[in-house]
Formats: sequence, C-alpha cells, structure tokens
Amino acid sequence: MSLTSSIANTQSPHFYAEMGELIASSGHPGFAAHMLHLVDKWVPIHLVDLSEWTLDELRDRMLDITLLGSAGQTQDLPPLALNSMDDHPLLREMLGMQDPLLIQLKAKANSADPRGTSHQCNLVSRQGNRRCVISFYRPPTQRGFSLAELSFLKCLSDTLLPLIECHAQSLRQAPHTEVEPAHTMLEQSQLQREFYKRLSLGDITLSAREQEVCLGLLTGGTVPQIAEKLSVKNSSIETYLKRAAAKLGVSGRHGLAKWMVGA
Repeated sequence: MSLTSSIANTQSPHFYAEMGELIASSGHPGFAAHMLHLVDKWVPIHLVDLSEWTLDELRDRMLDITLLGSAGQTQDLPPLALNSMDDHPLLREMLGMQDPLLIQLKAKANSADPRGTSHQCNLVSRQGNRRCVISFYRPPTQRGFSLAELSFLKCLSDTLLPLIECHAQSLRQAPHTEVEPAHTMLEQSQLQREFYKRLSLGDITLSAREQEVCLGLLTGGTVPQIAEKLSVKNSSIETYLKRAAAKLGVSGRHGLAKWMVGA
C-alpha cells in the first residue's frame, strides 16, 4: 500500500477506532504499544520510545529523562539509556525550541548507542522546561524515512504530541499505580469519561443525541451504523454531527479527534 493511499485511509472508521483506543489507553501501560500499532500501519517502524526530558535551559543541559513507555522489537536492545545524555543530538535541537519539532536522525553504524544504529524520527513538544519525545525507529537494513513519510508523521504529530503530554501528566499524578491493560469495553468507558471531561472543561453542552453521535464516530462507527443503532435516518446523524461540530469548533472526524486530546 502506498503512503498516499494510507493517508487517505486515515479518514476511515477503522483509523478512528484505533485512534479512540490510543486516546483511551493514555496513562496506561499499553499506551506505547497502541501508538506503535497505529503508526506502523501507515509508516513502517519496528520500535517506539516515549520519554519526557527535563532541561536546565540556563546551563544548556539535561536534568532528567523519564521513560514513559516503549514497544516493539526491544528484545535485542538494552533499555533506553537515561544517563550521559548531555551530548545527545536531540538535546541541542530541543534547548531553543518554541514550536513542536520533527527531528530526523539517520542510522550510524558506529554509534555508541544501540538505538543510534537505527533510522530515527523524533516528534518533540515543549511545556516549560519539559520536552515530551516520541521516537520512532526503523532498522538500518531498511531505507530511511522518506520526505512523504516525514510529512505524514509531522501531520500526525498534531494529535500524538498532545496525547503523550496527557500520558506524561497522568503518570506523574499516579507514579506508583499499577494498571492492567484495558480491554475493549474498559477502553470505551475510559474514552467516554475523557469525552465528558473535555466537555466540562470547555463548558460545552451537547444534546444526548449529539453526544452519542460524537462517541460513535470516535469509536470507529460509520454514519449508517450509528443511524441503525439509534433508529434514525443517515441525514439525522449528519445533522447531529454538524450541530456538535459547530459547538465544539471543529470540522469532521479529524477535528473531533484533535479536540479530544486538546490539540
């Protein structure tokens, strides 16, 4: 499948069902695995690391790195090194950043860091002196990330970076809580709670039908499926969606997904 057709498929109900699962897994151990599963379908990767860096911007140095999750083919690699990172190439890029960044690092055969021998694409966001980092890796035996793939990941970062920020905040608030991976019904319940929380924070009031339509779309439902479930016409579902979108200030499924993560 070409990247062009893959991008087109991100408008499909299946993509939004998987995005809903990723949103629901925020703060849970399976978050990195859900992100790997989502991204790998469109841009092939074999490993993802999620981390939060705390920087001393006055002294241009790293104070701490917290690993927020890792998933993929990690069996042949040691854990992400969290020390001696002051000379890491990412640090130089992150110190002066203001807006979100996409940083590509090409594979180096002689890298001291085992992960440095892989092609990397890093998505970085800034909150004060913290940086949330999503690192995607591809084996050195494969080609590096193409411009089209980097552009696609940059577009996807509008949703992924706010999600990892929420994930990091959840882990900071409950650093010692062990949570079992959620099953589908629990994930849907979590998604509903996050949806109602976002409505409350935005002081937004949706009708019961508008809420049902939005949640249906976020969990991957199609207009005909939602219409059948609610015993109404397809045109009624479209009307409810337009009314909800106007109140939320969004446009379409992608806008709804971005609104869910506060993007």
